[in-house]
Amino acid sequence: MPPKVLVAEDEPLSRRLLRAQLESAGYDVVTAENGAEAWEILQSADAPGLAIVDWMMPGLDGLEICRRLRCGETRRYVYVILVTARDRPSDVVAGLDAGADDYLTKPFDWNELHSRLRTGKRFQLLQSQLAAKVEDLESALAHVKTLQGLLPICMHCKRIRDDANTWHRLESYIEDHSNASFTHSLCRKCLEKHYPDYVDGSVG
Repeated sequence: MPPKVLVAEDEPLSRRLLRAQLESAGYDVVTAENGAEAWEILQSADAPGLAIVDWMMPGLDGLEICRRLRCGETRRYVYVILVTARDRPSDVVAGLDAGADDYLTKPFDWNELHSRLRTGKRFQLLQSQLAAKVEDLESALAHVKTLQGLLPICMHCKRIRDDANTWHRLESYIEDHSNASFTHSLCRKCLEKHYPDYVDGSVG
C-alpha cells in the first residue's frame, strides 16, 4: 500500500507540481488548498501519516496546524514538513517550536524533499512498531490478575469469601485470582502432629 501524504498548498501551480512529483514517486497524494481543508483531512479516520504544509495559507496557517497536531487533537501522529519562503534562523526555530518535524525553504530541491519524506516514512514505521508493542503490553497486563484489599477469611477453616458471598478454599481462591499455583507438602508441625511415626525416621 503506497504511503499517503497530504499536500496543503494554496498556490494552484505549486500544488499541482507537488502532486505530480509525489505521485510519480509512488505516493498516494491528498491535496488541500487552504488550512481549514487541511485540518479537516488531518482529523479524519484515514488521515495521512505524512504532510507537506505551506506556512502561509488562508484560514489556518501552517504554524497553527502544527500546534493543533501537537496538542493531541488528531487520531494519530502526523509527520509534518513545513514549507515556506521564510529562511531566517528565527523562522526555522518558530516552525520547529510550533511542532513541525522538518522545514524546507522555497524553492526547494525535489531530491531533498524525497529524502525528507523517506525520513518521515522511517519515523512512521517506528511509531507503528512502538504502538504494536504497547498494545501487546496492555493486552498482557489485562490478563494479569492481582489480589488487593481486605479478604474475608474464616478464622477456623481459612476459607475465603468472594464478592458473591461464596466461600472458597484458600488455594483455590488464590489460583483463580493470580498467576500462582500450588503443590502440596507438609510443614514440620503438621508432620509431627499427623504423621508422628515418620518424624526423624522412626519408622523402620
